[in-house]
Amino acid sequence: MTREDHHLPPEAAPLDDRTAAKVEELIEQEEGAQNRFRGPLALVATIAAVATSLFHLYAAIDIVPTMYLRYLHVGCVLVLTFLMFPAARRFRHRLMPWDVALIAASLYVLYYLVAGGDELTDRYIFPEPMDLWVGWALILLVLEATRRTTGWIMPAIAIAFMLYAFFGNHLPPPWTHRGYDDVRLIPHLTITLDGIFGTAVDVSSTLIILFTIFGAVLQVTGAGRFFVDFSFALMGGRASSAGRTVVLASFLLGGPSGSGVATTVTLGSVAWPMMRRVGYAPADAGGLLAAGGLGAIISPPVLGAAAFLIAEFLKISYLQVIEMAVIPTVLYYASLLFMVELDERAIGVRDSGETAMVETAGALLRKYWFHLTSLVSIVAFLLWGYSATLSVVYASAVAAVLSWLRRECAMTPRKLVAALEGGAVQVLNVAATCASAGIIVGVVTLTGLGLKFSEIAIRYAGGSLTLTAIYTGLIVWVIGLAVPVTASYIISAVIAAPALIKLGVPDFAAHMFIFYYAVLSEVSPPTALSPFAAAAITGAGPYRTTLMAWKYTLPAFVLPFVFVTDPLGVGLLLQRAPGMSWGDVAWITLLATLGLGLLAAAAQGMGLRRMAGWERWATALAGTLLVFPSAIDGLVEWASGVAIPAPHWAGLALGAAMLAWQGVGLRARPKPGQRRG
Repeated sequence: MTREDHHLPPEAAPLDDRTAAKVEELIEQEEGAQNRFRGPLALVATIAAVATSLFHLYAAIDIVPTMYLRYLHVGCVLVLTFLMFPAARRFRHRLMPWDVALIAASLYVLYYLVAGGDELTDRYIFPEPMDLWVGWALILLVLEATRRTTGWIMPAIAIAFMLYAFFGNHLPPPWTHRGYDDVRLIPHLTITLDGIFGTAVDVSSTLIILFTIFGAVLQVTGAGRFFVDFSFALMGGRASSAGRTVVLASFLLGGPSGSGVATTVTLGSVAWPMMRRVGYAPADAGGLLAAGGLGAIISPPVLGAAAFLIAEFLKISYLQVIEMAVIPTVLYYASLLFMVELDERAIGVRDSGETAMVETAGALLRKYWFHLTSLVSIVAFLLWGYSATLSVVYASAVAAVLSWLRRECAMTPRKLVAALEGGAVQVLNVAATCASAGIIVGVVTLTGLGLKFSEIAIRYAGGSLTLTAIYTGLIVWVIGLAVPVTASYIISAVIAAPALIKLGVPDFAAHMFIFYYAVLSEVSPPTALSPFAAAAITGAGPYRTTLMAWKYTLPAFVLPFVFVTDPLGVGLLLQRAPGMSWGDVAWITLLATLGLGLLAAAAQGMGLRRMAGWERWATALAGTLLVFPSAIDGLVEWASGVAIPAPHWAGLALGAAMLAWQGVGLRARPKPGQRRG
């Protein structure tokens, strides 16, 4: 694979072997240690993966009964996982006897479920002994598949929830429940639509796998590298534009991919040499790259897998989810741009005047313009009235057909097989997580844990919406420390969301709030895979890089509080509460933008000039008052009984005062070579 093949800038040398190995190891922590078979085994794996993709494409076009689709989806995921992912890394590239046994067990469980049909589902209240044996086998297979693809934490959490179902009757109030034995629990988890085959697997089988196929199509046709190259060229192709380019490229590359780690690694291999030249410290550069990768999970049109779950939980169209994500996504990238501009002022970016790109933005656009259709094709089909499943299938077809406009991008039969194989393999870790999450959701619905938890959270918050939102955000964040975004969202949606909804927060706002905080798991140790991958590329310490990623993302991640604490906050989701006008939406968006700018300045310690400590705190307060005035007002009133009059105006006044103070201080500084009087 040559540099010309990737249109890489001259400075963007491939990663050295040690760095590439470290990056691959970090990616494997999220996606599992995948086998790389050769010979007959490779052919078998390819056939199985391609058949899985073709079946799901067929199911998107034709009608497959819901239960059978979910059964077959989980069966395909289990078989492919035990074929493609070893039990331990030392068994890589070998198909061990126990892998064959697990594949056979998966096929038998699949046969039993499909053959049982309606008769099986009808007797879940009074199951036969074989139903229980097969149910236990399915649970163990799902947990082992999840362990292989995502690690042991998610299976351990699922087991903990099952233990709660079995022994929760021995716990003190308010956690206690009646207690359930395996005759009641196992069929609930393995036969009904409230457990493994519930909402999460439904979304995985009908949407997520189709979007991974779409992403694989874009990858093999060269869309990803075009987005990176085009971003660098559009910014002038100069090293001094590296920070701005990371922000633009992360949006273009992240939107279609929906993967934070993949976006971080792709950008890092190209941008880090340039960022180093202009003066970025390794940890700062790694933090910015990870923050850019994080944007991939919240960027339309694909977002992350959890976004599809939002649509299913709320029973709304995926187009509405995209609509709700537009302004927060723009504000997120605006926040990153604020941070980058302040960064470059702080480090004094040097520009050698050399152009890093071989081709100009115009030349790239004339050659590869058709790749940009991937950013709008899904939305266009949704607006045309097609379902989300058909929209992504047609968008994949459009990308494949248009790729023939350039010979080097053409979707040849070999590339088609690679795309179908890649789409199936890439969904395995998410699908296994969804199946394990179904165990958790099933326990929560059976025991009523979600309602118990919401009552406890509201009680500890004293009925305060602001405090309940803070507690909920912390809970989601803590869960996200241990599990990936998809699992974090599912668990929090069934446990924490009811508390916010009970206090009058619209359900869509509560779920978007949880989604954005679940995304923090991408930059939160010990699962901070995006910062760790960026650290491997830049050579910085992983935890120092994680802290820098937090710094870059901090201004934007105070934004979700607006959704749930401000009466006008739903305007940021392009939704209008009763009595709201589009002018109110514009006003809350303007306040949020100004507030994020002030918070970015406070986080960087740099405004018109470098800030003193007290100036940073005052600027942070001004930004906070602008971003979520109702939350601050509610906290102050809860603590002191006195409300702040017009907190957003107070934020505007304080922000203007700090800006004026910075200007005065800037004029008072002596020019270079000039002595103070």
